[in-house]
Amino acid sequence: MNALVTKLDHIRISLTLRHTWAPATAASKVQLSTLPPEPVIPSKKPFKVELVGGKRYSWCTCGHSKKQPFCDGSHKFKAQGLSPLRFVPEKDTTVWLCGCKYTNNPPYCDGTHKQDFIVSATLHEETDS
Repeated sequence: MNALVTKLDHIRISLTLRHTWAPATAASKVQLSTLPPEPVIPSKKPFKVELVGGKRYSWCTCGHSKKQPFCDGSHKFKAQGLSPLRFVPEKDTTVWLCGCKYTNNPPYCDGTHKQDFIVSATLHEETDS
């Protein structure tokens, strides 16, 4: 326990010193967490999509895009820290892209939307704020 307290005290002292020396403009860019935000759930079902081989796609990972399942850049304002998953299919194909954003095989649906934590979750509804 003493080692943990000492380590935390060291971090606090280090942060205090850095803050003292940081320019005023840097203070507004400081984030309190290094963890990326969690995606919101725009759909509890996958999206059936026809993909063109050789074409580059950007699958939305944050859930805020109004062009689901693809990215429209909303993450830049609503989910900083999350970026779209870019992929290029080898051939023309029809696939099911994840709509819940919690697949273990992104961007493809793996059935995660059937799990209780997705089934019981509230769908994200976009607001114009």
